[in-house]
Amino acid sequence: MQAAVLHVQTNPRLCASFGAAEMTMLATVASELGRNILKYGGANGYLLVSWIDEATGRGPMIEIKAVDYGPGFIDVQIALKDHYSTGGTLGLGLPGAARIMDTLEIDSKPGAGAVVTARKWVKQRAEPRRT
Repeated sequence: MQAAVLHVQTNPRLCASFGAAEMTMLATVASELGRNILKYGGANGYLLVSWIDEATGRGPMIEIKAVDYGPGFIDVQIALKDHYSTGGTLGLGLPGAARIMDTLEIDSKPGAGAVVTARKWVKQRAEPRRT
């Protein structure tokens, strides 16, 4: 999991596409999703960080996908609410990740694990003014 977070923090393509604050937030999301695999998935899963050039007509994006083979989510909507936790935490990780990213989707069946897919598109930046 640490390698994926380090990859997010140091990847040249990501650094060129996102600002410093966005890079910190992306690393935070990767860290949170990875920690969830360790805590709730019993360290049985993986974190996949991908750069996608064009998939939806919205331009390039980063996709952070967490796959675990743990117990899954009983209720996805409740899991995305602030302060809900089944693990004795503050319950701000998934809702925070959802606020940081453009999309966050959870595919889960109780007893069969979960796939959390978070995506953030590169925002078009204004061209520098020429004087």
